[in-house]
Amino acid sequence: MKKILLSLLVLSSVAQSSEYDALLDSSTAIVDQINTGILLVGAGMEYAHQGDALTDGTLSTTAHIQETQVQAYNDALTNFANNYQPYGDVKAVLENKAVAELELMDDAIDTFAEAIVSMSTAIQVAEKVEEASTPDQEAEVQTFVVDNVEVLQIEQDTVDTYNQSVDDIETHANNASAYLAVANSEEAVAFLEQGVENANTTAEQTNIFYDANAQWVSMGYNTTRNLTAVYLNGNDDIGLNLYVSETDVLAAGSESEFFQTGPTHIGYSCFMYGTGCVEL
Repeated sequence: MKKILLSLLVLSSVAQSSEYDALLDSSTAIVDQINTGILLVGAGMEYAHQGDALTDGTLSTTAHIQETQVQAYNDALTNFANNYQPYGDVKAVLENKAVAELELMDDAIDTFAEAIVSMSTAIQVAEKVEEASTPDQEAEVQTFVVDNVEVLQIEQDTVDTYNQSVDDIETHANNASAYLAVANSEEAVAFLEQGVENANTTAEQTNIFYDANAQWVSMGYNTTRNLTAVYLNGNDDIGLNLYVSETDVLAAGSESEFFQTGPTHIGYSCFMYGTGCVEL
């Protein structure tokens, strides 16, 4: 889904640029032909009155405007009139920022997953300890630990990597969600678009960022010191209220594929080797 969104956003950005370029190129092509025609007519007027020069009789064709040029110009004109956004595309800018955050989140998830695999022996040990219910079984667990103590130990560097990746995932997930929430709100986009127009700039030249402390997505301009902000805690007329409790987050996580296919849910052996799996 992220890749599909990224492709659509790239296409949107390219279309916006091509609408302007198409009108520029097609109108310039017409102007070049008109200019050539004016030059030829001017020269003809001079030569005809003075009787001192001739052409080969085919030079006028170099000033002809072709049917394809007319069609290209008219199509570009219509497309520009109907689709071009002189102040840029606020929604696309927000979505592009979300995609950038999703990519950073994916990188952090890869790091997180590698750390989980490295520390998964702790899950194996916990399962064995939990399942042992008799002295003999507890002795077996002790033997297992003694025989594998070096392999079972966890390096502090791995823990540090794990901790940092969790922080990074939360940060980038929040950023992406904030930008997408605003991009998906017609009221919020219209509010920011008006700010861009008032500042006489384009959306692409603004500085849009999510501030977790202020609980808003704000837009700064290259033409003024003013800020335009959309609150994400419901404290404005737009009404975006996104903040949820830890309980809500953990409940959503329990329904995710990432958790339901993870080692703490399906077990160490099932996760690492595909054995001993039970339908949950």
